[in-house]
Order: sequence, then C-alpha cells, then structure tokens
Amino acid sequence: MATAPQPPESKTAIVAALVANLGIAAIKFVAAWFTGSSAMLSEGIHSLVDTANEWLLLLGLRRSRQPADENRPFGYGKELYFWAFVVAIFIFALGGGLSLYEGIEHLRHPEPLQSPAWNYVVLGLAFCFDGYSFLVGRRTFNAQRGRQPFWRAFRTSKDPSTFVVLFEDASDLLGLLLAFLGVFFSHFFQQPWLDGAASVGIGLLLLVVAGLLLRETKSLLLGEPADAALLRQVTALAQAEPGVVRVAAPLSTYLSPHEILLVLPVEFAPELPAAELTQLVEKLRAAIKQAQADIKHVFVQPVTPRENE
Repeated sequence: MATAPQPPESKTAIVAALVANLGIAAIKFVAAWFTGSSAMLSEGIHSLVDTANEWLLLLGLRRSRQPADENRPFGYGKELYFWAFVVAIFIFALGGGLSLYEGIEHLRHPEPLQSPAWNYVVLGLAFCFDGYSFLVGRRTFNAQRGRQPFWRAFRTSKDPSTFVVLFEDASDLLGLLLAFLGVFFSHFFQQPWLDGAASVGIGLLLLVVAGLLLRETKSLLLGEPADAALLRQVTALAQAEPGVVRVAAPLSTYLSPHEILLVLPVEFAPELPAAELTQLVEKLRAAIKQAQADIKHVFVQPVTPRENE
C-alpha cells in the first residue's frame, strides 16, 4: 500500500522557506564580508543551514511517498521522520555549534565593525523574507492544529514538515533581532565584543530549538501511538458489533503523518462458526478504515478469555 500523500500546503511552506533562506544566506554572507560582523556571519550560517534543512525535508517528503514493496511492506512513510531528525541534528551541530564558535572567537578577539549600514539593510531585507516564510509556515501549522493550544499541537503533531519549518522560521526572526541588537549596540557604544555576544546568543537560540526538534522527531521515529480519543472510537465501534464479546486495549503506531497501523485484540463469541468469524473480522477491518481514514493497516487479533484478562 502506498503511503498517504502529504497535504500540498506542507510542501508549499517548505519551498517558501527554502527560497527565502537561500537568497537571504547569500546577502548575509556578502554583508558579513564587507562589515566583519560576527553576528551577521552567524546569521549567514543560520540561513545556509536552514536552506539545507528545507532540501532535506523535501527529500524526506518525496521518499516517504514511495509505494510499499517486499523490503518495506508498510511503505516508506518513516523516511520523513528520519530526515526531520537529521535536520534537527544539522541545526544543533552546524547552526548552533558554528554560531557559538564564531561568537566566542569574536569575544576573544573583538574587531570594530566596518560600514555597519550594510548590516541594517540586509537585516531589514532578511526580516521581510523570513517574515513572509514564517507567515506561510504558521498558516499551514494552524490549519492542522485547529483549536488545540500551540504547545499541545506541537507535542502531538505527527507531521514534522510543518512544525520543523515553523520553528526554523521563528528562530530566524529571533536570530535577526539578536543580530540587529548586536550590531546596533556594538556600533553605538563602540564595543565590538557586543557583536560577538549576539552571535553567542544566536548559537544558544539554535541549540534550544534543535533540542526541542530532536526530542519530537526522535519520538516520531521510534513510533507514537494514535490519539486516545481515536482509539476509544475504534474500540466502541468494534464493541458494538454482534458477535464481539470484548475488545482489549488496541495497539497502534504512526508510520507517517497520515498512516496508522492498528492491532485490535478482540474476544469473539465462542459459538461463532469459522466462516462467520472470518466475515466478522473483515467487516471490522473495513468499518474501522471507513470510520478513520488515517488507519491504513488493521490487524484484528482474536483472543481467548484467558488471554484477554
């Protein structure tokens, strides 16, 4: 069975972020070259890492859509979770690590900024591009979370292609603010070490964001269960069928953002003939898939009263 396709909005948010970050990275590096700003160099590294990350997410989306085969009978949906985990590692090691290193070096050997006006122009342009990308990502994430509070939606989301981009864009905007403050106060007070301090702040910000993303993407990669409310609905649906005595606690895991594998232990009436039992199992599988579109694989496991205790 092929993995369920991702909503087109997810890809739109990723592409918007990729285009924005690629252009911004080039501009930031040019500005860092002319001004010698450590904070601007950190921001350039930040945007370059984000560009690579968006490409990896697109790769994960494409590979997750491969149909199931004999080597992967449940499909390639977890490719998206794997590449999202790699993205979080990139943010931690390259984004946060390099920004911290550059900032510490600038603190040890501070140099006055040259032509700081370049930085202000670039930061203004970058804020516009990143702001647009953030709005696209937020709209996509909000469409998926519905009425859930933000942090609950983030913790329960099964689609890293939306929340990874959103957190990247948010860290971009906060990083730009830190870079602006570093450049401004460094120039205003003639204290070049403040520019290095801003770079350290950007590095720490990226480490925090990477830590959050690592925790969530690791959980998805290991396998998260379906929502408790969904499992209760499935249990009630099965329990209502004539011939079903009892339904034990179902087992479930997400294979991709819209693909759930479900194992349903069911105690059937002992007097059911084998033919009727087979028909009832098939009826249950079909009814569950029809009621919950995200459940793609259903295994009904007949259990005896002793096994079900």
